[in-house]
Amino acid sequence: MTTYKLPDRDVVMYARRGCGYCDAAAALLDERGIDYEHIDVTGDDAARRWLREVTGRHTVPQIFIKGRSIGGFTELSALDRSGELARLLSSSQ
Repeated sequence: MTTYKLPDRDVVMYARRGCGYCDAAAALLDERGIDYEHIDVTGDDAARRWLREVTGRHTVPQIFIKGRSIGGFTELSALDRSGELARLLSSSQ
């Protein structure tokens, strides 16, 4: 049995190939120059189960900022528009 844990990075995005929202989230992070770890969970049922347990959500992308689940592309985009994304990344935990 594989044990999953969140990588020690400020921004981590779990995604799957062929997911438009995953691509949009990656593009937003790239446009902002935000360094992030991209973890492909395509076909990885155990990782997807772990994400559901940790986030309560079954969709991708699942994005974590400083160890906290913020949701997917919609939530990431809203944080960016409000300026909260920059504040989250600039603050120490």
